[in-house]
Amino acid sequence: MQSGNVTTPFGQRRVSLALVKGQLDRGGPPPAHSVDKWKVFRDVAEARQRLGLQDRAIAVLDALLTFYPGNELKPDGSLVVFPSNAQLSLRAHGIAGTTLRRHLAALVEAGLIDRRDSPNGKRYARRSQAGDIENAFGFDLRPLVQRASELANLAQDVVREAQAFRRAKEALTICRRDIRKLLTAAMEEGADGDWSQIEESYITILARLPRAPGRQIVENVLDELELLRDEIINRLELLLKTQNTESNDNQNGRHIQNSNPDSITELEPRFRKDERAATRPTPRPTPNDRTVLQKAFPLAMVLKACPQIVDYGPSGAVANWRDLMSAAVVVRSMLGISPSAYQDACDAMGPENAAITLACMLERSGHIQSAGGYLRDLTSKTRRGEFSLGPVLMALLRSQGERPGAHDLDASA
Repeated sequence: MQSGNVTTPFGQRRVSLALVKGQLDRGGPPPAHSVDKWKVFRDVAEARQRLGLQDRAIAVLDALLTFYPGNELKPDGSLVVFPSNAQLSLRAHGIAGTTLRRHLAALVEAGLIDRRDSPNGKRYARRSQAGDIENAFGFDLRPLVQRASELANLAQDVVREAQAFRRAKEALTICRRDIRKLLTAAMEEGADGDWSQIEESYITILARLPRAPGRQIVENVLDELELLRDEIINRLELLLKTQNTESNDNQNGRHIQNSNPDSITELEPRFRKDERAATRPTPRPTPNDRTVLQKAFPLAMVLKACPQIVDYGPSGAVANWRDLMSAAVVVRSMLGISPSAYQDACDAMGPENAAITLACMLERSGHIQSAGGYLRDLTSKTRRGEFSLGPVLMALLRSQGERPGAHDLDASA
């Protein structure tokens, strides 16, 4: 059995069983409605890849349709066209004879036309005395009419697929651009996070895209990149939320009017002699007249001297100076220190030393009657150059049973 159309040495065509079955299935009564031949042609051209046809085959079909008179394929008339190969080749823009025969066979295999062979293999028509075609031998266009709805649906499906593919590629382009912008911004701003590792993940996902990917591959890569983009956005939003919380806390401290909420009777005895000075707001120093601040002490030393501050850090830990300053904000609120008092301390001491001061106050909170007044007094002493954190930390280290090391002593000098 032959699997396709072939020609015997005697010129008779041998056809496959599938082709014969298809022609028999398309036999029977003619279709009930006429169709626009050019609309059907456009549907076939749109769905040509689904039908297994090349562009040359579409050009041959175009040429065949030009031999049918009128634009409507009418089922009640003859749907057979019978041009010679020379005429077909001319209307198909000079296609070669062998190429023409190959693409005619492809149209037959696709079930778009049928052959109506004459006894001698030629294409012609017998006409009546009135000039009407009684019998014609050539190519039957009836499959186009019978399959018009099927071809229209197939073309619409191809169009939908192409639109979905185009949208997926556009979304992929936008997602890639968004990730690149986010990574660039995070790296340039020095945001906390392993952005280099995230960038490697981004490159690894893109490497799975072939040079000519299909829609499914594009959508799979797009899904992965969208998850990566959401992860980056979540990380950046978390960082921004943390920064905004600290910034809002400081801004509230600057905007709340200092009404001296700490009662004079709660102040330690050494504060009472300066009652009037304590009730007057202290002007903030400018960069020109501000006292030179002490540098921050080693974090490990601070945590040895003030172990309680660790419980108030993010997730119950203090791994860096930012964690210590975040914990100090919590302790400030817990001790009842106003935001303005803490902001003044940050301005005078620096944010790191102010955080250390609160950590020290937390350790001695049982001996301090008014934490707010105490911090304001230390702030005033810092501006006058009368307060040093070194001796305080050394005393706390000794009370914790820790012996200060040489590095700790050098830092506290």
